[in-house]
Amino acid sequence: MSFCLDTYLQQSDDYEILASKTGFKDCAKIIRSKAPEVVNIKPGDEVLGVRVIGIPPVPIGINESKGTALIPYTKPCHGSAVIELPVDAEEIERIRKLNNK
Repeated sequence: MSFCLDTYLQQSDDYEILASKTGFKDCAKIIRSKAPEVVNIKPGDEVLGVRVIGIPPVPIGINESKGTALIPYTKPCHGSAVIELPVDAEEIERIRKLNNK
């Protein structure tokens, strides 16, 4: 699955912004505290077809019961945000395979 996250956020209301205009370390703390499962990935790994950047290890939250993933999203000049997006079971498994133990 590949898509432009900016376009998705502009055209959909099927997501939740848990934090915005903050630092990456704060985003990581939020993901670790809110997600039932956390997978740590390397910067540059792809989630939903988007290369995730941040301070390693980059946490990705998984809430399998809700069918969502919590990802950090950094936009230059705007800071970082935590976005909870709907994902299917296949994407959850792809994220799990990226686990950088």
